[in-house]
Amino acid sequence: MTKEDNNSPHPPRMSPYVFTLLLMGFGLWCFWDGWLTTDPDMAEHALFNQVLSVILIPWAIWDFFKVRKRSKTQKPPEDT
Repeated sequence: MTKEDNNSPHPPRMSPYVFTLLLMGFGLWCFWDGWLTTDPDMAEHALFNQVLSVILIPWAIWDFFKVRKRSKTQKPPEDT
């Protein structure tokens, strides 16, 4: 390794909460379509969206606390 390699910038890191946000976003969308919408075209998909929202929203909450606990126990990476 040369000195130039050590000074190269690191690639951006993805947030550990990306999966959690995707789960919550899709869960809230399913909640809206399954429980709150008055669109008659969505009536045939209401049960699917209700079941999916009941699964995805608690999964997102559980994943949030799991990721937060893991990030608290890990030592932050050193930037050299």
